[in-house]
Amino acid sequence: MGATGTSRSLRILGIIPARYASTRFPGKPLVDINGKTMINRTYEQALSCKSLTKVIVATDDVRIAEEVQKFGGEFVMTSDQHQSGTDRCAEIAVSMPDFDVVINIQGDEPFIDPEQINLLANCFIDPSVKIATLIKEIHTEQELFNVNIPKVVVNTNADALYFSRHPIPFIRNAEEKDWLNQHRYYKHIGIYGYLRETLLNITEIRPSSLEKAESLEQLRWLENGYAIRTAITDLETVAIDTPEDLKKIKL
Repeated sequence: MGATGTSRSLRILGIIPARYASTRFPGKPLVDINGKTMINRTYEQALSCKSLTKVIVATDDVRIAEEVQKFGGEFVMTSDQHQSGTDRCAEIAVSMPDFDVVINIQGDEPFIDPEQINLLANCFIDPSVKIATLIKEIHTEQELFNVNIPKVVVNTNADALYFSRHPIPFIRNAEEKDWLNQHRYYKHIGIYGYLRETLLNITEIRPSSLEKAESLEQLRWLENGYAIRTAITDLETVAIDTPEDLKKIKL
């Protein structure tokens, strides 16, 4: 099975990194959401995406592995030393050379729309694309000035120029309350696709100064010369970072 609508056949591996020891929400993947665990819901959403050849949960915790096995999913046990989901994905990609593209699906987004995954997968129709991600237009000041929501600026080819927790660009001749009327701002949606070879390469690069400053790993890739293609989604994502986020969900 290849990416939907693509002119070249791609084998795409969807990986859902899931760890138990979350600082803000321990055991998050196993939390019950209306009768199903979070990891179960995320897996089902990914599995319904036509672009993905295979879906795997990557975890370092036996409790999560047992839950995935319970609902009939596939999992791979990975090291407990990984600093990011990207590193966890790379460990799996090393042993799966038959795949062309790896998509890193956030395990804390149990309602991710399969069409968002398709949109990301279709970025790789262009054979020059090595890394891709999604962005969404910002419409509120609350999002624009929220440091927990990374912003991104792109060039005319839709490649990312920079990601920042601060609103970029700075509008010099307008008050902050008017910035959204002066410029179209985008926020980053944290789902990534990588050519398998590129994924293995970027995880060998040491953390960069920009990455450390903003605490955004994608800046390491930009700083080392990797282009990141973006695609615009109109769909909102619902990430569950804290127990409070869970209370906001309406099913």
